Parts: sequence; C-alpha cells; structure tokens
Amino acid sequence: MRMTDIQRCEIRPGRLVEWTLAATTVEAARGLPEDARPASYVQEFHLRSARSVRDQGLFVPNWLGAAFDLPGPVDLGVLEGALHAWTARHETLRSGFRWVDGELRRFTLEVGAVALDRADVGEFTDGAVLARRLQDRFDRTAEALVWPNFLFSAVLREDGASVYLAFDHSNVDAGSIYRIPAEIHELYAAGLAGRAARLPSAASYVDFCAAERGEADAIDGGHPTVGRWREFVRRCGGTMPPFPVDLGIDPAGPMPPQRFLSEPLVGDADAAAFEAYCRPYGGSLVGVLAATALILRDLGETEVYRTIVPFHTRAKSHWAHAVGWFVGGVPIEVPVAASTELRGALETVRGQLRANRALARVPIARAIAVLGEEFPQASPDPCSFVSFADTRDMPLSARWAELRAYGLVRVSYGSQVCVWVTRSHEGLWFASRFPDTDVAHKNLRRYTEALRDLVASVARLREADRAPVG
Repeated sequence: MRMTDIQRCEIRPGRLVEWTLAATTVEAARGLPEDARPASYVQEFHLRSARSVRDQGLFVPNWLGAAFDLPGPVDLGVLEGALHAWTARHETLRSGFRWVDGELRRFTLEVGAVALDRADVGEFTDGAVLARRLQDRFDRTAEALVWPNFLFSAVLREDGASVYLAFDHSNVDAGSIYRIPAEIHELYAAGLAGRAARLPSAASYVDFCAAERGEADAIDGGHPTVGRWREFVRRCGGTMPPFPVDLGIDPAGPMPPQRFLSEPLVGDADAAAFEAYCRPYGGSLVGVLAATALILRDLGETEVYRTIVPFHTRAKSHWAHAVGWFVGGVPIEVPVAASTELRGALETVRGQLRANRALARVPIARAIAVLGEEFPQASPDPCSFVSFADTRDMPLSARWAELRAYGLVRVSYGSQVCVWVTRSHEGLWFASRFPDTDVAHKNLRRYTEALRDLVASVARLREADRAPVG
C-alpha cells in the first residue's frame, strides 16, 4: 500500500456518501462514566501537543487514512453494515477522552450503543473538487480535539465505489491502516452473501494502553532505558535529533507549512536484489538506514547520523489484528566517517538496532518525562524519522494495486522531516513530508535520488555477482 496524500490517490468523480457516529450515539457518550483505563503515553503526548498548538492559534490537521475500491455495483446498505461492524469490532473507535482539571479521562461505549448516520452529499463531476471536499471534511472531523474523531466516505459509481476513511492519529498507526482494506472487503462480502465474516479476533487497543501504562509508570530515573535516552539526548545537544540537512527554516520562527513527496523508488526486481544484499545484516530496514546515513553525511556533512527508528509494539500475537497506535522508538547513532562504505554502515546499523531494539518497549514520552526534558513543540511530529515497512504479508496486499489501495497522510504544518519507505509487491515506495521551503525541497529531492541510485547500484552489483563467468 502506497503512503500518499489525498490529492495523489486517483480520486474519481461520483456520488459522495458519508458516515459518522449517530447523534444518539454521541449523546449517549456524554453521559458515560469514566473508564479507568488511561490513555497511552503516545496518545496523551499527541492530545496535549494538539491542544498546545491550538492554544497558540494554529490549526494543524494530522490525520491518517485509508483509501481503496470495492467492485460494483455496490449495495449501499451492505456497505453501511460492514462499516458499522468494523467500528464495533475495534474498541478504540468507541472510546474517547474528556479534559477534567487538565487531565485526560477516558470514556468508552458498549458495542450495542454504536450506530452510524449516513449523509448523501451529492454528485461530484470534478475529481480535484472532490478531493478538496474530502480533505476539508476530514480536517474538521478526524482531529484530536473533537469526538468522534473519524469519518467514513464512499464515492459511488456504476462500476463500484471508492472508500475513504480518516482517523485522528490517536486511533491508528500505519500497521492499522494496512489491515483496513481486507477487513472491510471481508465484512462487505459476508454481508452480500448473508454469512458470518471470516475474520480473526481483534484485541482492544484500550486494554493495551492500560497494560503499557502500568508497566511504564513503574520506570524511574535508574532504569537502563532512561539512561540510554539520557546519553542520546545529551549527544543530540539537548533535543531530539533533526534531519541533518539544511531545511531553510528559522528555528525560532513560526511552525512552517509542509510539502509532500510521494513516488516509486525502485521496482520489484531491484527491491528484491537490495533485500538479498542486506539480508546478512538484517534486511532492507538496515539497508535503508545505512544508505540514509551515508547519503546524509554527504548532503549535510554530518559525522554521526542520529535518529529515532519507529518500531511497532505489537510484541505479542494477541495484538496483531487490533487497530490502535502501536509504535515505539529506538535511538540509534551511526558514525559515518568519510571512508565508511555501505558494508561498514550496514554492520553499524545492525549493531545499533540489536543493542537498542528493546528500548521501544518503553514509550519515548515516558522516558523523556522521567528525564525532566521538555522540548519546544515546533511540529506535530516530535522528531524526524525514517520508517521502513514490508507490507507484502498484509492480507489482500497482492490486490492493493488493482484495488487502488493507499495509506493517506495529512500534510499541513511542521518543522520535521518524516520519511516512509514501503516494500510492496511492486517494489519500494518513497514518501516524505517536510517543511515547504525551496532549500528543503532541493535537499529532499537530492536525498531521494541518491537513495534510489544507491539501492539500484546495490541491485546491479548483486546481479553482477550472480552472473555466470566466461
């Protein structure tokens, strides 16, 4: 599934229909007692950051979403039933937060209280106008400081429908987004056939939040993970690591608008050869990070590439099919002297990830809070990062290209650089959001082209090594 923004996901004209939680459901939620299960640390950081930015007078949409097609003609009632069943299936969508004396307090609806309201918006004959309409609606409804904070839409045509779902980030991560097309397709197919859906059980992210928080709250300043973060932050100059190239922004200035870059990196054959080359060191994740370290050394003249690597926290199979924000971060440091080549960088990255992988179990926000650090909120993203995901094992992934399946990223404001490299059946896909300056665009373009060239050169090298002699 390609990560992109809503302007680049092949939106075609048609009749727009929307679903949100019914007014009766929202009213019922107002009278709910407190749910003792707390917010996760990443949820609380996200919500407090959103409120802080709003208090500064800036509206920063930061939702995630999914887009995919259903073959037609589509039965609207059956689709509505599928969306209702999917909402009831995942408890985080039935759960929200209230602010009480500056603290977050959770409330959670029972499954039986969930109902959806449908609105027939009307016909759209221009795809660009429709894309703007979808983005505007998602901005207003799928945001951190309102509840419900998600919206479902479908664009109906004679040959089928395109489904667009958007969520505030507090409910979902990329791993959740990748699972949505298959689940909705199965629920819809089951509804058409009049049978029970064949889906594995899905645990509750709300339960995960409580379990994770209980463990994290027991951590103090003497914990080894806190010590590692203390050293890392100190070597970063007392802050989170930036993307080490000139971005053309004023650190003391207002939060800059962002720009988006989304395009194929290499095809399947080159991606497979790159993966094979990197496999002895841990695979393509290690390869992408090692390549990034070397490229940014040349672009930014940095001697040590420091970054935070996102890792999922679905450590137990129990959480595999849950929708939620299951992401932790691992700090790594990659010395890249002028003489360092790819194999040396691969070995270093492998060693760093092996040594620090367990740190992802402790939420970054908890470790930083124990340190007593407070970083200025210059972006909805707490730090720059390079993320890698192999999505080929995700259900229905072999049909994603046929179904026009996309992961959606909202691009609005922020001073950080966020990079997603995704391995699909078609190859490697690159996406990034970054400050919208000429300098940043030039340097991100240079980084992207250098990463493409390096991956392709490794692939050619591997093919040459396998070629017959004589």
